[in-house]
Amino acid sequence: MDETSQPVELLLSIRRDGPETLGSQIEDQLRVAIRDGSLRAGAQVPSTRDLARQLGVSRRVVVDAYGQLAAEGYLLLRQGARPQVSAARAATAPSEASPTTPARPPRYDFRPSVPDVSDFPRSSWLRSLRQALGAIADLDLGYGDPLGVEELRIALSDYLGRVRGVVADPGRVIVTSGYTQGLALVAYALAANGARRIAIEDPTNPEQTEIVARAGLEAVAVGVDDEGLRVSELGDADAVVVTPAHQHPTGVVLSGERRTALLGWLREREAIAIEDDYDAEYRYDRAAVGALQGLDPDRVVYAGSSSKTLAPALRIGWLVAPAALVDAIRAEKLLADRGTARIEQLALADFIKRGDLDRYLRRMRVRYRARRDALVAAIEEELPEATIRGVAAGLHATVELPASADERAIQAEAERRRVLIAVMSEARIGDAALPPALLLGYAHTPEPSIAPGVREIAAAVRACDS
Repeated sequence: MDETSQPVELLLSIRRDGPETLGSQIEDQLRVAIRDGSLRAGAQVPSTRDLARQLGVSRRVVVDAYGQLAAEGYLLLRQGARPQVSAARAATAPSEASPTTPARPPRYDFRPSVPDVSDFPRSSWLRSLRQALGAIADLDLGYGDPLGVEELRIALSDYLGRVRGVVADPGRVIVTSGYTQGLALVAYALAANGARRIAIEDPTNPEQTEIVARAGLEAVAVGVDDEGLRVSELGDADAVVVTPAHQHPTGVVLSGERRTALLGWLREREAIAIEDDYDAEYRYDRAAVGALQGLDPDRVVYAGSSSKTLAPALRIGWLVAPAALVDAIRAEKLLADRGTARIEQLALADFIKRGDLDRYLRRMRVRYRARRDALVAAIEEELPEATIRGVAAGLHATVELPASADERAIQAEAERRRVLIAVMSEARIGDAALPPALLLGYAHTPEPSIAPGVREIAAAVRACDS
């Protein structure tokens, strides 16, 4: 098919009773659009036949207007090709006017909490996506229930109960656009119910303090030690955000004694815990501990997402909420975006039901464990003075350095060597003193690159010691 016969819409209008001819109006509007950047260099415009049809004018009027604009250098006209905006007259974008030299890519990237998206199961996901598109009812192409598509809520209920011990009735499952939105929804719902203060582990992802602050809640930093969250420091908070299976970023597991103490505090205070179960599927040395939510479903909001298990680009997360909070969270979700993308929800439901998620996780556990083992071996070889903290789990290792180490200086020196790392001080939200430590992700680093990358990190440490 001749590409000029394919319709292209263009925002352009004419007045038949105007003082200018129809052709002049077309010329003037296109000149302005090209000069101000609305139509950029290379942009296609309708064929003469197509634009004449859109405007309801004779094709000759458009042919003459295009011919004049081409003569002035505004349009490029070629036989059999759609007319295009010429670079000679197009507005110059600021980025083109002030070109910058792109930064060189890192040689080694050890930033934490990023899965190996290069191994995303594209063919399996495409099959589920096609299944979703083929099976979706016309009614489901509307907004639907803000809580999510029923098929996914049922699939998540079964899956989470099976692999995480979550008590997940489908009526209490809320599909979100990721953990960040999930935490925000819960924070707003808690604030609407009268909550004022929410405890957050320190260290943690600092974004969480901003999320709860936007909901009008006061964030209270609570320390973490080798047994996890210090429950005795929770005080009079109304809620707490906790990562019991694998604390981020220290890597410790909430001990049995602390779990019991936390559940006691929740019941005594009639408080709520938000359990961030961000990477519990990846435990390499033993079976993962069950979710805290399974011990008290009426006091714990369980939160998870596909970002660490599959890919952040999917933007699908989930909450399993106490029955008393479901309606409040539904109301917040309605105001936030009316619901997460429904076709992708159906695809994920199919992906889970087919067993593709289980198969993918089994394969990635083997791969991630091998990379973690390679990282540990390289650190023991290159940085014998360092100590690896936390359990063998997740997507990163916490590497504690001697107290005299300057982690920020090491980070800067590593970056100079084109090696990207994170450091513990970036995760501080309170004023508690934390030992210097490097946070080294290994999930998206090819195994052969780990040893030479750690060698560069060790060189950065030595450079900062001298």
